[in-house]
Amino acid sequence: MRTIGLIGGMSWESSAEYYRLINQQVRDRLGPLRSAKLLMYSVDFGPVEQAQHAGRWDDAAAILVDAAQRLQAGGAECVVLCTNTMHKVVGQIQAAIEIPFLHIADPAGQAALDAGTLRVGLLGTAFTMEEDFLKERLTAKGLTVLVPKADERQAVHRIIYDELCVGVISEASRKVYQQVIESLTRRGAQAIILGCTEIGLLIKPEHSALPLLDTTELHAQAAVAFAFALGE
Repeated sequence: MRTIGLIGGMSWESSAEYYRLINQQVRDRLGPLRSAKLLMYSVDFGPVEQAQHAGRWDDAAAILVDAAQRLQAGGAECVVLCTNTMHKVVGQIQAAIEIPFLHIADPAGQAALDAGTLRVGLLGTAFTMEEDFLKERLTAKGLTVLVPKADERQAVHRIIYDELCVGVISEASRKVYQQVIESLTRRGAQAIILGCTEIGLLIKPEHSALPLLDTTELHAQAAVAFAFALGE
């Protein structure tokens, strides 16, 4: 089993989900007392969030480059960035390390293709929905990516930062997300990519008429697959 390196803290609410999901999957494979070999470097999200909203992406990237290099030095054999939004700076992270970087969009895109789904709705932060760093990775696989309308994007973004990142789960906010999903359905979406690692804390399969592709869950699965690849 290879050692997984996680860059967490953005937010730690979803990073805890990565830790749980990865260890559960390893236990399922190997037995009840088995767990993953992993390292997690959890950054302080405050400076990262401030840099995001101020457009200082190089400053945010420097924090994550440092984290990735620390993981590599500590013995990690891959890097898993436990956030969608900061994949905007993936090029800088990859250039700074020699171990594989497991991109969050790849397992989500592959899951859509495996399900025969070519039109997906994408939920996430405003950065993820409005910029191309994730959408281009998905469209390169042959997918058509739909994003919510402007007012819907604003609501989705606000709920992520004001509520989900601080552990607040609101039924009212769940209804907002369900309305956005219904809107994407009317526009032709065949599945919904939960393109922020906290959204799965709020929206479960029973809350959506469309299939959900949860990037947190799928990314964790990809990390476990990497960890076992040498032995299978």
